[in-house]
Formats: sequence, structure tokens, C-alpha cells
Amino acid sequence: MAKLNYNEVLPKRTVILDGDPYVVLSSTISKKDRQKASNAVKLKNLRTGGVIDRTFHQADVLEEADIEKREVKFLYENRGEHFFCEPDNPKERFSFGEDVVGRLSDFVTENSIVQAVVFNDTIMSVLIPIKVELEVTEAMDAVKGNTSSGATKEVTLETGLTLQVPMFINKGDVVAVNTETGEYSERVKKA
Repeated sequence: MAKLNYNEVLPKRTVILDGDPYVVLSSTISKKDRQKASNAVKLKNLRTGGVIDRTFHQADVLEEADIEKREVKFLYENRGEHFFCEPDNPKERFSFGEDVVGRLSDFVTENSIVQAVVFNDTIMSVLIPIKVELEVTEAMDAVKGNTSSGATKEVTLETGLTLQVPMFINKGDVVAVNTETGEYSERVKKA
């Protein structure tokens, strides 16, 4: 495994701390007068989902985590537990709580293929795609004269997520949603 100096601990890199893999969310390298350079880093634990702040100095050397990604199938959600399986083997099931997968069931439909983060042959977490396409299952009709630019209405998507969208979106349309912001992105297909 590769060794990283304090100044190589940069966003999107994965490192091992206390035996767990972490992904670097942000880093700020600074050097103040008469002080040694340091790197203030925000890290996300890939096993627990927890976020921590750490400061690394010139003497610190970290081990880069060997992370791989693998496809898994999202089966269903029940009482906060999200169940998955290998795509070609439904008997090999495993689950994660909401603390690990976040808002996955808001954006991913049952029986969809998603990416899992694997460390030392153990699945640590599941990645939600940045953009997903979902069908609108409930939408009020636009009222004539109320379709001015910028006007929005609330719709319900096939996952149960409610969302503000432009007035021209109707039931049966497929819309793209940004999973990082939870906001409407564009209409992909008209009903």
C-alpha cells in the first residue's frame, strides 16, 4: 500500500486511520510564521459514515486505503434497514442502516444496481449516484396563468420523495434529481 505525506492527503483520496478507511472531503494546507506546515483535513469514515476533523503535520505519514467498487443490487428498505444482494446471487444478502446509506431509498428504486465501496473484501458502504432519473407518480395540474417563469409545484416521485419542480412537469414524466442537493435538475422524458 502507498504511503502518503501530510501534504498528499487531498480531497477524494482514501486513507487508513485507526484501522478504518476514510475518504478525504476537504483539506487546507497552511504554514504560519515560525510554525511547521500543517494540513487541516475533514474525513468521512467509510464504515460508519461519521465525519471527523484532523490536523496532520510534516512528520505524519498515512497509509492510502486500497478501495475498490463493486456492483450490488438494492432490494428494499424496511424500518430503516436497507437490504442488498450480489447482482447475480440474491441469496448473498446484507444490509446497512440509514446511518451508512443516508437517503438512498429517496433516490434509488428497489431492484436497482448501485456501487458498493469495498475495503479488505468487506463492503463498507453504498454510493448513491450523483444524478438519478425517477418517474413522477403524483402531480397537480398546472393552473392556467400560473405558469410564469420560476413558478414551482410539489410532486411525488416513484420512491415516495416529494420535490419542488417547474409547473410544466406532469404525472408520468421522468425527471433527473441531484442527490447531493435533493433538487430537481431537468425533465428527461415527457409522459
